[in-house]
Parts: sequence; structure tokens; C-alpha cells
Amino acid sequence: MTTNTVVKLAVLIDADNAPPGIAGALLDEVAKYGTAFARRAYGDWTGTSIKGWKDQLLTRSIQPIQQFAYTQGKNATDSAMIIDAMDLLYTNRFDGFCLVSSDSDFTRLAARIRESGLVVYGFGERKTPKPFVSACDKFIYFENINDEQLAVPQASISVADSRQNRATLTTVENDPRLERQLRMAIKAASDEEGWANLAQVGALITKQHPDFDPRTFGYFKLSELVIATGLFDIDRRRPGDGKAVVMYVREKRQKRVGKAG
Repeated sequence: MTTNTVVKLAVLIDADNAPPGIAGALLDEVAKYGTAFARRAYGDWTGTSIKGWKDQLLTRSIQPIQQFAYTQGKNATDSAMIIDAMDLLYTNRFDGFCLVSSDSDFTRLAARIRESGLVVYGFGERKTPKPFVSACDKFIYFENINDEQLAVPQASISVADSRQNRATLTTVENDPRLERQLRMAIKAASDEEGWANLAQVGALITKQHPDFDPRTFGYFKLSELVIATGLFDIDRRRPGDGKAVVMYVREKRQKRVGKAG
């Protein structure tokens, strides 16, 4: 990242592979990580398959990049987006890229951008192939950022359903993978007494699992999710006067029961 307080991001959208209804929520999510200095959407704008995106271009200040389909069955849009991304990369004007697609063809592009020391945020449907997800620093599913407005086929339990069944979704029996991820991250970030700064835990989980997101389980914050599992002790500490409270977590200690003599 640059020393500038403004994080400059390039948002590149595969309009052939992303629903137009995600546009507003997408840019809202991008704003959490930086400023979208470049906003481009790629596709064949002479056709009708992406006409839904046309309404979003002016409203969201997104620049359309025309790419004709040279032959049937070949996605020329992907190639145009990849070439454009490399051109932008070499300008050295950006701190990171947001690649919006559920297509695994962008896996190598994400890896190449990261090799240059820039952060890569991926956005796509839950069906996105794992290699592309893993190639990003962080991957955000469409279902998590716009579950109330966007009709996207769900590969697993919907976020809407999860919010109605939080207690069930966060039990160990129903999601041992979640328990394992949390336990391993807390252990790795903990001090000698077993306490771990929750912010550091979250950063570590994201590095290990780019698509980890509390919203998948119906919670907006990691702290809410950790508390809901009931697996960990919670300690809120204030580092000093006027400073924000910092949450620490550790695995619950088992009480030892002495045997009668």
C-alpha cells in the first residue's frame, strides 16, 4: 500500500458474469476498503444479454468497455478485462484491484496482481471456483452483500435463512469447519495465557481463508459470531483513556472437578 491515506482501487466488472442488481451493494462494499478511482464494466454492449447493466452505468458512474464477441463459445470479454487490468497495473497508480466475476479464468490475473504487491478483492457468487477465491486476498460473495435485493441461486444455506436460525447455524455440530477455523486462528494469535486480540484473529482467518465472512453465518461482525458460538471466553479491554475498547478471546477453560477422598 502507498503511504497516502487514500487507498486507490480499480474496480473491473465482468458484466457477462455478474448480475446488474449487485452494482449498488458492490460499490458500497468496495468503499469499505478504499476509493474506486476506476470503475469499468466489460462486455458486448451492442447485444441484449447485458442490457440490465446499461441502467447502472450512468447511475453508478461506471465506464463501459466494449468488447465484441469474435466467435461463438469464446469469451473475448475475459481477455479484454485481463489486458486492461495489466495496463492499469503498470501505471502504478493503484493500491489494489477489485475483480468482479465468478469466472475461474481470472485466477492467474489475481495471482499476478498480488505478485506485484497490490491487494486483490474478489467478488462473485458462492459458486465461484475455489482457485479464484484462493488467489484473492479477500473474496466477498454477492449473497452476503445484497441478500435482500439480489436474487442469486444459493449453493448452500441462504443468509436470510441463517439470520432466522443463528443459534442452529453456529453450533459445533452443524459447522465443525467454522469451529476449526476459529480455534486455529485464536491459538495462533494468542499470548501465553491463551488470550488473542480479535482483530488479529480476523486478519489471520482472512489470510488463511479469503472467503471467510461472518455474514455467511448471519452476523455482520466477527465479534457477534464468536460470542454466538458460545465456545470462547470474552474479555473487553480499554488500552487507555479515550481509546476504544479492544476485544480479546480465548478458548473456554474447563473447570477441574476434584474427586472426593
